[in-house]
Amino acid sequence: MADGLAADRPLLGRTSTAERVADILRTRIAEGYFPPGTRLPEDAIGGALGVSRNTLREAFRLLTHERLLVHELNRGVFVRVLAVGDVVDIYRTRQLVECAVLHDLGDPPFRLDGLAAAVAEGERHARADDWRGVSTANIHFHRELVALAGSERTDELMRGVLAELRLAFHVVDDPRTLHEPYLVRNREILDALRAGERTAAERLLAAYLDDSRARLVEAYTRRLTGPAAPRA
Repeated sequence: MADGLAADRPLLGRTSTAERVADILRTRIAEGYFPPGTRLPEDAIGGALGVSRNTLREAFRLLTHERLLVHELNRGVFVRVLAVGDVVDIYRTRQLVECAVLHDLGDPPFRLDGLAAAVAEGERHARADDWRGVSTANIHFHRELVALAGSERTDELMRGVLAELRLAFHVVDDPRTLHEPYLVRNREILDALRAGERTAAERLLAAYLDDSRARLVEAYTRRLTGPAAPRA
């Protein structure tokens, strides 16, 4: 499991820090390399990345603070398994932040290159029947949407929120059904912003998030209560 992390060792550079280790592990968790419920062995991961146990434990502490990991006494550190209430709260936060970004955009034209690239990325993955890739592109779309605010604090907040959201995505066993409807809706939001219709884009996004929350909660509840439910 940890062998593939050795390829990430160059990302640490000469100044190996807990923050950089946390960045690597956060990305790997978001990509599904460590699925929800997975135990993260200190020796294997520390050896793969070439970092000390203290550095790794500090990285674990940072990710636990971000609610991506949990520490269980006498068992170790695990990738967190979200409860349905967590999913609902994540969407409440998204609605507050993402809709506010569009509401406060100001006057057009807007800088939409990043948003357009994320839409194209999702459509490209869909043509290749790569629905995990579509999921990643969808996260990129919302990250770029929030970036329109030009706020490092908002970007940092949403980075954590979207990383948590991926924990729910990885539990659902039918990513196509979950993500395919939003390819068209992402493009509709982009087109509205290109036309300078900020209010219409905000209205589209609010409906989008409501529908996405309902769909994910339904799929997530079904998956968690099924026979293959991950261990919390």
